[in-house]
Amino acid sequence: MKTGIELAAKRVLVVGLARTGIATALFCAARGARVTATDERAESELREAAEKLRAAGCALELGVHREKTFLAQDLIVASPGVPYALPPLVAARARGIPVWSEIELASRFLAGRLVAITGSNGKTTTTALLGHILEKAGVPTIVAGNIGVPLISRVETTSDSTVTVAEVSSFQLENIAAFRPDVGVLLNLTPDHLDRHGSLDAYGRAKARLFENQTENDSAVLNADDPGVTPYAPSRPQVFWFSRTKRVASGAFLRSDDVVFRRDGAETVLLRRNQIGLRGEHNVENVLAAASAALLIGAAPAAIAAGVETFAGVEHRLEFVAEIAGVAFFNDSKATNVDATLKALDAFPGRLLVILGGKDKGGDFTLLREPLCRRACLLLLIGAATEKIAAQIGSDLPVERAGTLDRAVRLAFERAKPGDTVLLAPACASFDQFENFEHRGRVFKQLVRQLEQQASSAAPAGGR
Repeated sequence: MKTGIELAAKRVLVVGLARTGIATALFCAARGARVTATDERAESELREAAEKLRAAGCALELGVHREKTFLAQDLIVASPGVPYALPPLVAARARGIPVWSEIELASRFLAGRLVAITGSNGKTTTTALLGHILEKAGVPTIVAGNIGVPLISRVETTSDSTVTVAEVSSFQLENIAAFRPDVGVLLNLTPDHLDRHGSLDAYGRAKARLFENQTENDSAVLNADDPGVTPYAPSRPQVFWFSRTKRVASGAFLRSDDVVFRRDGAETVLLRRNQIGLRGEHNVENVLAAASAALLIGAAPAAIAAGVETFAGVEHRLEFVAEIAGVAFFNDSKATNVDATLKALDAFPGRLLVILGGKDKGGDFTLLREPLCRRACLLLLIGAATEKIAAQIGSDLPVERAGTLDRAVRLAFERAKPGDTVLLAPACASFDQFENFEHRGRVFKQLVRQLEQQASSAAPAGGR
């Protein structure tokens, strides 16, 4: 039974007016709440959002967060980018005012079943893949959450027959109360967002809140190969593991070239490994996780195999952009932490020219030194983390301080030889130079396509 909430006439404060905050404020206003929306940015930076929210009857408090406003509410909904420890939120919690994330509010109104997927890396690919599998299986499916469409924006499209597949982040899970997925998936746990959470343990505990409200009728799917994940296995839901290295008692694993699911001692072959078209061993793990969740939701093995085989991948995740004069360009802008970049490096067999850098999130770049020295012939650094990366990588590898993505792409093409791969896998957030990782990836692709056009027009005169 879901814990509902009546919003009519309630005083609701929405904190942070990016995509999620705007959607939340409009949702609450449409249900009769007395909504105030606040953001530290000035109205001059939020003109379009401000017009839309005022038209919906929301009050605005921009350019500042006033504690007295926070303390005058019945409910506060904080956007993912708003720090958990923001002083007015701390004061509100101390006063007993509920502080929720948008996924908590949305879950009170969702119909049908919910699959929620979290982890340090692979969330978006696994979420999109599971949605694709379920669609192939004929299941009415909605894909939302941290993948790009706020969960609360899709509430009205759910029904009792719907399965909602949601990507959820540690930032969103920090502020849940009764959020409870029918199937919760924890893909992996590696250092990320330590600038916000403070420690790997705190980050892990935030992720593990995914399972906090599950019951014995629900399912938890976890990575048996990740030692960071195993301590967070829950006790109440049914636990299913996935592994690409060993057989598990319950869950999905590789046996030779088969993906097998084991439950109550019975084994079912779901698909063949050669049906997985995604690059990298980490994507084998993502397939195991998605296949497990799909089977638990009720998809047939044949539909799971068809979904995996026809899945084309996700934008900004090891995305092939172009091959120019024998040099391949791949966009992995979603590699926003060190572990994601390590996985990207492992996905390519040949020589690499790697573009790294951006806004540091507290990552340990020394972990990249050995694989970069083994796989890369040139490292091109961009953004605010340039000097930290250069210092931690050391002098064993040629390093070019490119500064900007534009210059990095041009330098990479100049230095690359036919057969090489230029890989954008930054190991950093994008906020020093871009709006988000999607913006960074789009700019990279645009720059590569400009190179492609230039190379094409120069080809009759002798190519490169």
